[in-house]
This record gives sequence, C-alpha cells and structure tokens, in this order.
Amino acid sequence: MKPRPGADWAFEIGPIRPPSEGRDQSLLVRATRNCPWNRCAFCRTYRGKRFEYRNVAEIKRDIDEAKAIADELKAASWRLGQGGEITGELVSSFVRGNPEIYGHGNAPPEVIEARLHSLVNVANWLASGARTVFLQDANTLVMRTPELVEVLRYVKTTSPTVERITSYARSHTAARKSVSELRELHQAGLARLHIGLESGCDEVLTYIQKGVTAADHIAGGRKIVESGISLSEYVIPGLGGRKWTEKHALDTARVLNEIGPDFIRLRSLVVREGTDLDGKLKSGDFEPLTEDDTVAELRLFIEHLQCRAHLVSDHMANLLWEIEGQLPEAKGNLLKLIDDYIARPLPERLTMQLKRRLQSHLSVFGGIDGSLKRQVECAFESIRTGSPRMETDVHAALMALKQGAM
Repeated sequence: MKPRPGADWAFEIGPIRPPSEGRDQSLLVRATRNCPWNRCAFCRTYRGKRFEYRNVAEIKRDIDEAKAIADELKAASWRLGQGGEITGELVSSFVRGNPEIYGHGNAPPEVIEARLHSLVNVANWLASGARTVFLQDANTLVMRTPELVEVLRYVKTTSPTVERITSYARSHTAARKSVSELRELHQAGLARLHIGLESGCDEVLTYIQKGVTAADHIAGGRKIVESGISLSEYVIPGLGGRKWTEKHALDTARVLNEIGPDFIRLRSLVVREGTDLDGKLKSGDFEPLTEDDTVAELRLFIEHLQCRAHLVSDHMANLLWEIEGQLPEAKGNLLKLIDDYIARPLPERLTMQLKRRLQSHLSVFGGIDGSLKRQVECAFESIRTGSPRMETDVHAALMALKQGAM
C-alpha cells in the first residue's frame, strides 16, 4: 500500500463514551477536550486537565483521517477477497502489512498507540455498519451553535451511512441554549444527548459540586425534549449517602417526571480514590450506602417514576444488571425483580454481590492480583461459615473490587 502524503493515520480520541455507544461501536470524534466544569466531587476523569475548544478545521481533519482509514480498510478487504467485510483477521493483516505505519521503532510509542487505537475504532465502526458517531468530550453542546452545526453536517456529508450522532452535554449548557438552536442542531444531525443528571435533589447537587440545580436540570431537559433531540439522563443511586438517601430518590424521580426523557440510565455510586468525595468519605463527612441500601433506594426511586422512559441498568457499577424496561408498563416487573432480590437470605445476597463485582473486575483486567484474590476468598469463606464478620468482610472486598473495575 502506498502511504498517503501527509497522513497521520490517527485522530484524537477522548477518554470516555457512554456504554451504549460502545455497544453500537460508534466512531469517536473529539470535538472538545476535557470538561469545562470539571469540579464534580465524584469524578476524576478530567482532573488536572484544562478544557480546550478545538476549531472546526481541526475537527474536520480528524473526520477526514477517520474516513481515509476506513477507505483503506475497505480497499484492503476487497484486495484480500473478503468482499469489503471487516474482520479481526483483516485488521491484523493490515497492521502486519504496514510496518512503516504501525511498526515499533518507526515512531514514538505514543504515536503507534494512537494509530492502533484509531484503527480499531474505525474497524469496529465499519464492522457494525458505520451507522453511529459519538462527539467527545464531556460537553460538546458548549460549542457555538453554528460551529457545532458545521461539524454535524460535515460528519453526515463525509459518511452518508451515519444514521445517528450523539454527544454528552450539561443541563446548565442546554438551559442556556434556545429551543430554536437545539432544533437547528437536531436538523443538522444531532440525534441524542447524554446528560449527567446524577440527582434531582438540590442538597445533593450542592454537596457534590455539580454546578446545577434541580431547576436547571428541568429547564435544560425540557428544551432538549422540545427540540426533538432524544434525551438520555444518568442517575447515580447512592450519591446522597445515608444522609439524603430518601430525598435523593424522591427528588430525582420528581425532576425526571417533569423532564420526560427518552432514557434513564443507572450508574450506582463508586467512590473513587483521589476524588473530593473520597476525601469526604475518609473524613467521616460522607457515609456511603451498602449494596442492599442502594437497592432499597433504587426501589423507592422507580416506585415514584411516572414518566414514559426506557429505564436501563447498563453499567458494571450497578448490582442488578437485569433492570431494564419501558416505563410505566414495566414498573411492576422491575419492582418485583427488586423485591425478589431483597427477599433472598443475607448469605445469598452477599454471595451475589461478590460474584457480580468479581465478574466486573475480571471483565476489565482478565485476572485478579494476589492480595485482592485472598481478600475475596476470605469474604466467600466468611459467608460459607456464617462468620459474624461476613458482612464486614464482604463490604471490604466489594470496595476493593469496585476501585479496580468500575
């Protein structure tokens, strides 16, 4: 293959995207860098990193580079007699056949890594039909509307197979946009926005330094819904700790009822080491919920939801992965699922908690180190023997497993 003049063979990819965009194998386009707020007490994703706008020309270059990589992969598939199909074998062959691009020693390791990351993202995107694109990072909606419109239209023009373009946004930013601006974005191709609601309780929002109020959430969410853009709201069960657990559940349900989003996605709290919330936990200012307490809070939350939305537990941080259904029709079944869990004997609940957290850890790391393995084995043994320490041992093992995998 003759190298393209001036080709980078890589484009910028940010650190995160929603699990649903990973499942759909979305092409990742970095429209902004990092987070313009970057103060949430529970989050460490962008800590120490400065928010930056990217100009439209720079974003377009990345889109062009992704398109060029896609074209090279498809051409290679046809040359190898695979009829345009994109497979893992094809990608491996592509890498081996282009040592001047992907060979170690021909460029710094970070450049090779970026090229491989870009190649895999494009290959997965093509293999899934090249239908979805996700604009990164934390709040693309903060871009000036005409510039974001230009980027959206360029994606659609460059890749006509794209059916859905989505992005993260903040409620505060959405509330400051006019409905006409949001409609313009929708018409240009923006199909869905993912918003971290986290909580509808003002006390919790203040405590975690979210930078929005319940009223902001409602104002921004309603504008998005009115514009025709699909809205996915994220909720963090357990975020209010023991102090606000009931109010967190009830106020969050109330706010979502007023917004009427298309999706409600659950992200149970994991207190990350090094976050502000971790400091509050260690000082004794924040008292976290147990797994069972979180499930009870979740039940109260679902019980008071009255909106029409698809509720889904699609993250490894959640204990009950089975929770999914269209509200309000599925509410009875979802509450029964929770009640069935609560009705289990304590040793069964603790065993389930350990097994699911261990599964999440192994899915990320493929294994478990010696000290953590001994801690988990000790917790299982405490359950087996009915030790009076079994809840304490299981809680300690769960905290350690969550730090690694969530």
